[in-house]
Amino acid sequence: MGATLFHITLFFLLFSIVQSRLYTLPQPIIQLPHLFSVADYGAIGDGLHYDTAAIQATIDACHSAGGGQIRFPPGTYLTATVYLKSGVYLVVEEGAKILGGTKLEDYPEESRRWYVVLAENATDVGITGGGVIDGHGMKFVKRFEEAKNVMVSWNETGACLGDECRPRLVGFLGCRNVRVWNIRLNEPAYWCLHLVGCDNTSIHDVSIYGDFNTPNNDGIDIEDSNNTVITRCSISTGDDSICPKTSNGPLYNLTVTNCWLQSRSSAIKLGSGSFYDFKGLVFDNITIDDSHRGLGMQIRDGGDVSDVTFSNMNIKTRYYEPALWWGRAEPIYITTCPRDSNSKEGSISNIRFINISATSENGVFLSGSKAGLLSNLRFQNVNFTYRRWTNFPDDLVDYRPGCRGLVKHSPAGMIMEHIDGLELENVNMRWSGVIQNKRWNNPLDFLPSTVNNISFLNFQSGSDSVREIRAPREGSIV
Repeated sequence: MGATLFHITLFFLLFSIVQSRLYTLPQPIIQLPHLFSVADYGAIGDGLHYDTAAIQATIDACHSAGGGQIRFPPGTYLTATVYLKSGVYLVVEEGAKILGGTKLEDYPEESRRWYVVLAENATDVGITGGGVIDGHGMKFVKRFEEAKNVMVSWNETGACLGDECRPRLVGFLGCRNVRVWNIRLNEPAYWCLHLVGCDNTSIHDVSIYGDFNTPNNDGIDIEDSNNTVITRCSISTGDDSICPKTSNGPLYNLTVTNCWLQSRSSAIKLGSGSFYDFKGLVFDNITIDDSHRGLGMQIRDGGDVSDVTFSNMNIKTRYYEPALWWGRAEPIYITTCPRDSNSKEGSISNIRFINISATSENGVFLSGSKAGLLSNLRFQNVNFTYRRWTNFPDDLVDYRPGCRGLVKHSPAGMIMEHIDGLELENVNMRWSGVIQNKRWNNPLDFLPSTVNNISFLNFQSGSDSVREIRAPREGSIV
């Protein structure tokens, strides 16, 4: 409990710092004809009695009137799933909280529609107001564990399979012109903010907090959605902070800027659902703090990734329990391999890393596959500082999910497999302090038979005290 309180305090302190230092965005000018209040439709807001019927009646009336704003005055509004409709904006005021129910009957029959707030096939919808939407996530913990909580799963109902059968917090499915800003999303039981098949979405000035020991509580999942902008957000979650994925269609034109991220898994991860292509993604001016993995791509289902830029970033990654969380403290992790024997191999191409500084307990992992090469990767003005400060073992590489699982391998500054085209310009690797594992004196590790067309310009590697590189092991390059 003490560690959880520390993470909550740190999260909101850093969020306030990020908010104060970044430029002020203009608030969206939304001229809406009508103003409604849930209190006028019978909402109590005591956190004990369900306000579902009153909230839904207010949404329906607002929609029928042609759209408008719905006020939630200060109070706690316990609710089952409510359905947001076209033209309606929820204004959850400061001091107000929408609190999700914890019973199976609080949610629709189909598990794909398990959200506290759900919009389906809606246009011009949004959420704002400065208040909180809370998923009641701690009520879904079956057993608290220091390394990773054991969660409730509703799979015994037959509504879904596996151990991830819990409600998400906010979902926009098949929507256009979505706006989410100036809102706090807290304690999801499963994914927090989920976009599926949406077009033209703006998310900014949003803070997301999920318990750091809770699995699958992703911050923002962008699935099969195009033309999305995320900026000035602060996200601390046990699982992935920002996670684009493709299940039923491609994902184009995603821009993420001016964010602070922390994750016990990946701060930014493409995949692992990757059945269709990703193209035209930009991640700029982002701070990643104390995460298990910084920038990640887990391409496992045959989709291709191209034209992605990561720029102007500060990254800090460390080890957490490796058997329970995917990741090995890699600041950058780019992989493609088939999930299983029935999966295709996707390719990754035209990826740029520009103006990045990283401090991490492990090196970069770049791994393609025989029929899914990594090509045209470029690192420019990148500084890596490697040092150890936890006691977890460092002799594994992580191919999960699927593929080869966890494999024994000595650490290196950069491990490379199945690559055609890699440029390193003004790249500096520095080992700081005493490296406990004497084998970790190797900047670059690859098999020449699988890596081709590498270019170096002003590449440097060394320790704090000496610039020269110790003799590498066989099959490596300095």
